[in-house]
Amino acid sequence: MTAAVRAGLFYFAGVFALAFLLGVVRILWLVPRLGETVAVLVELPVMLWAAWLWAGLLLRRLAVPRRAAPALVMGGTGFTLLIAAEFALGAATGTSPALQVAKWDTVSGALGLGAQILHAFFPLLRISLGRKTG
Repeated sequence: MTAAVRAGLFYFAGVFALAFLLGVVRILWLVPRLGETVAVLVELPVMLWAAWLWAGLLLRRLAVPRRAAPALVMGGTGFTLLIAAEFALGAATGTSPALQVAKWDTVSGALGLGAQILHAFFPLLRISLGRKTG
């Protein structure tokens, strides 16, 4: 297994774990008080900041080559697994794939999908910017 794929697996695992925890907070406490869109807007900066830091840490610790292709493999692996997990959780709760995709047509759904896509490019952005901090 290449360092980039291994990093992508860890990238997914860390981001998914945090997203799951923050999702519980968002659904149980923020949505009833603020509404879906504002709750997502509160959650997203935390998620994106954590993904940015996690990507940097994994790039360093797992010795992912500082080239575009490995960074895209890492981010693409993380993104693909994140979307797959989202569909699996939806299936487990009775949400059909069609309904899952339809959620992306809402403001909060589009924000979430956009953040997931952005997170996929964080490893590439990290190496492009030459960031050494994590």
